[in-house]
Amino acid sequence: MTFTPLEITLLLLGSAVLGVVAFRMLQLPPMLGYLAVGILIGPHALGLAEESEVTHALAEFGVVFLMFSIGLEFSLPKLMAMRSIVFGLGMAQVGLTIIATMLFGWTIGTQLPPDIHIGWQTAFALGGALAMSSTAIVSKMLTERLELESEHGRRIIGILLFQDLAVVPLLILIPSLGQRPDALAETLAWASLKAVIVLALLLFVGQKIVRTWFTIVVKRRSQELFMLNLLLITLGAAWITEKAGLSLALGAFVAGMLISETEYKHQVEEDIKPFRDVLLGLFFITIGMLLNVQMVLQHWWLVLILLCGPVLLKFALIAGLAKLFGSSDGVSMRIGLGLAQAGEFGFVLLNLAGGSKLIDPFIIQVVLASMVLSMLLAPFIIAKSDQIVLKFSNNEWMMQSLALTKIASRTMSTNKHVIVCGFGRSGQSLATLLAEENIDYHALDLDPERVQEAQTAGRHVSYGDAARRESLVAAGIYRASAVVITYASTPSALKVLHLVHELAPTLPVIVRSYDDTDLDRLKQAGAAEVVPELMEGSLMLASHALVMLGVPLRRVVHRVQMARDARYASLRGYFHGASDSGDEADLERLHSVTLTSSASCVGQPLGSVAIANSGAVVSSVRRGKAQLEVAAELQLEAGDVVILRGTASAVHKAEQKLRR
Repeated sequence: MTFTPLEITLLLLGSAVLGVVAFRMLQLPPMLGYLAVGILIGPHALGLAEESEVTHALAEFGVVFLMFSIGLEFSLPKLMAMRSIVFGLGMAQVGLTIIATMLFGWTIGTQLPPDIHIGWQTAFALGGALAMSSTAIVSKMLTERLELESEHGRRIIGILLFQDLAVVPLLILIPSLGQRPDALAETLAWASLKAVIVLALLLFVGQKIVRTWFTIVVKRRSQELFMLNLLLITLGAAWITEKAGLSLALGAFVAGMLISETEYKHQVEEDIKPFRDVLLGLFFITIGMLLNVQMVLQHWWLVLILLCGPVLLKFALIAGLAKLFGSSDGVSMRIGLGLAQAGEFGFVLLNLAGGSKLIDPFIIQVVLASMVLSMLLAPFIIAKSDQIVLKFSNNEWMMQSLALTKIASRTMSTNKHVIVCGFGRSGQSLATLLAEENIDYHALDLDPERVQEAQTAGRHVSYGDAARRESLVAAGIYRASAVVITYASTPSALKVLHLVHELAPTLPVIVRSYDDTDLDRLKQAGAAEVVPELMEGSLMLASHALVMLGVPLRRVVHRVQMARDARYASLRGYFHGASDSGDEADLERLHSVTLTSSASCVGQPLGSVAIANSGAVVSSVRRGKAQLEVAAELQLEAGDVVILRGTASAVHKAEQKLRR
């Protein structure tokens, strides 16, 4: 079946939407949905789409924007702060994985058909692909499990950072390995020389040009011009490296590095994200299209070997290296389990090796299938990592018991103290004020460096997860006078509230949240007070302004207290505009609806208008210049302006009911 470029693009986009929806419902990463959709619509399954110039171009653009985003994340201070993990543990992991894969490839090569040969170049390319782990899956799982700042979380992120950096030289090496053996040394030397010259020009000359040019563009105050300039620099740098005989992705990476050193980095990250996510999704669909399901089923035993072999190898290798670098058995196993799967850059390198004729199509098929399966299994392995570690690590129970004993020993002599969950900026400010009032406290935090620094300075803080029952008990929850959750994470706060309700039902819990979105949900879960920082910031701003304008301080304090007592009812929701982000669709908003004479609700009391089941409420009613009190008996008239409060979908439903 022949499709036009527009029809191919529509097919890929439509399939992507269905795949992401399905995998979101299964609580799995969208990337796996893209891969599954690609397999389904590809030439080896339903045959709806085949590899063409259009799909190839979309895939290349996806890789370009992915590498650009990685370049944006490149930070020399960050690398220096984590250098022992990144250049120690990370470099050892990538290097030894490539060496082990080359040995594994040589061993399994004897089991393959005679017409399929695995040379050292092929094994090296496969090793580079298999050394990668999935940043998207692992970072998402660590974030959901609140483990980014844990010891194993920090080490995992450090290794992933080196893997991202290792892609750059691999993008240069792998295409060169496809040359004739007698010309390999010359080709590698020439490619390296070109890379050094091009990178030197881009980094040293391009740095000044990019900063100056961005300053000129920003002064024009045009979002459209800023976006056009961003695309021009990204694709322009990719074009330069391609013309130099290098890869498009390398130029995009350098462009990201250049912009990461400017003050426009964060704006660029937000602007480029939609392009990156969409095109990267299409890239994964094209990768899925390469998979020949029938061939995989015929050689299922080989796929199984290539699934179990690399996963077990990476787990053992990474866990062993982590142990050598000073991690405990439990932490080492968690790092190995977190990074055992294949990664998105593995597909990029595998695709590049296939295009360079380095790898036989048959090997690409079985390796691709094993990589996809390992990524499908990754979320389940990470989710069960605690149970796996406790089952196979003999001293993990002892280490956890020791940590809890340390917490208990520090809180044993305290009574009527405050348990502070999280010792970041807010937690430390709270602890300072409590100490000044001679109120005992004990904080729990998952950042080992922060805990060590604070303990050395004499602060009452221990390493522990406040969302675990054992940690709260060790912190003396039965003797505490209050619990304060100082980080703005609703999922974690709900866990803590559930545990506190079980252990000490009468103990008051004060929760910090970002805004009023989850205020009612947290109150229903048992929070004594919820402090939405956005609302409190607004109150403080308003109170200072009122005092400066001459309003008596007593009246200002009274107004602030009234707003708090009413759970910020008068401040909740706001009128959205075109400049507001689409990510704020779930936030409460205010929306004005002017009633016409044809509306059926005109002449009816407000209480009889059935808008309650829409999820929105009437915030106020304006008639002419008068602001009317909201009451069930209020008779609505033509020309009244009804101000609704609720989410975007809720106010839309309520508006339809009012205008009916």
